[in-house]
Amino acid sequence: MLVARSIALFAVAALFEIGGAWLVWQGVREHRGWIWIGAGVIALGLYGFVATLQTDANFGRVFAAYGGTFVAGSIAWGMVADGYRPDRFDVVGALICLAGMAVIMYAPRGG
Repeated sequence: MLVARSIALFAVAALFEIGGAWLVWQGVREHRGWIWIGAGVIALGLYGFVATLQTDANFGRVFAAYGGTFVAGSIAWGMVADGYRPDRFDVVGALICLAGMAVIMYAPRGG
């Protein structure tokens, strides 16, 4: 149950971080305005809060592991939001990142 909760928190954090960055990108690069930028800033702040809800007390471990989620999530976001078509190297790279995340976060540790 703890692993499922942790994975859900990583997914929510990714939604806020990637979505927030995308909103800022749209506001600035696509000239959609300050409302988009402001919404992005709020989402990025929520990402920082959600990340603190992980049960592991080690900041470095949680944020290193989150990196794998961010990589895979960014590719998925691009597919959904921007019509990005990843090639096989994008997919393999994202899977490697997710495997690394799983090792960092969920490997059995003694003590």
